[in-house]
Amino acid sequence: MTGGAGFIGSHIATHLLKQGYQVTVLDDLSGGFRDQVPVGSEFIEGDAGDVELIEKLFQKNRYKFVFHLAAYAAEGLSHFIRRFNYQNNLLASMTLINAAIRHEVKAFVFTSSIAVYGRNQLPMTEELEPHPEDPYGIAKYAVELDLQAAHELFGLPFIVFRPHNVYGRHQNLGDPYRNVVGIFMNQIMQEKPLTVFGDGTQTRAFSHIDDVAPHIARSIEIPECQNQVFNIGADVPVSVNDLATAVMTAMGKTAPLNHLPARNEVQHAFADHGKVRKTFGISGE
Repeated sequence: MTGGAGFIGSHIATHLLKQGYQVTVLDDLSGGFRDQVPVGSEFIEGDAGDVELIEKLFQKNRYKFVFHLAAYAAEGLSHFIRRFNYQNNLLASMTLINAAIRHEVKAFVFTSSIAVYGRNQLPMTEELEPHPEDPYGIAKYAVELDLQAAHELFGLPFIVFRPHNVYGRHQNLGDPYRNVVGIFMNQIMQEKPLTVFGDGTQTRAFSHIDDVAPHIARSIEIPECQNQVFNIGADVPVSVNDLATAVMTAMGKTAPLNHLPARNEVQHAFADHGKVRKTFGISGE
């Protein structure tokens, strides 16, 4: 697993261990933390794009499954770090896909993003044609396309998940560029105003980690998941203004909102999860 010291990855690694799998976590700790790697897994500090390291690990361990979560997930910032974005989020993925093909893994599980949809119809469904609008979304969709091509040409089985706005334990509260729940919490603890871009009426469906990670981990045990793409996360969209109020209420603190100029971003984004519910037997309640 790549990114297993990070937020979502550490939770998925924990669930895989509970399911009885041996887990190797590869993480360069650029966004994750060593103490978040679950006890019982093997930890390797390194870069997912390091060709020699990846080949060495695959030859030594003969992995049956690959969970790829390593990414620099600062979507809004990706416009200004294009080369860094593609090197970390796209080229490193190709290194892993090449190794997975050569070593005939049983499934390559990739965590993509709702960002691949861009300004699309709502609710966003897996049948829609993606139109990513930022380098982060473009890189994610490019990996999805490459996995499809690798499956068609080499028979590499894949499973793609498109989570969105995930929050919960292990989120990085110190990251100023991603995870607005964490950003708000950090600002409240520092007694600073909460930063809101635009008027705050933009909406997202904020998803708790426990509604995402267990299903991603279990996907390798469900044959119907093979070579499929799934939206996964919460259904109900919430405005950023209402989110700020909810975070303040949960923390028992109040803070003023600091409205900055609006960013060039999708105004409303939420997804339909009928496909993942049907395949995984998840209740809609």
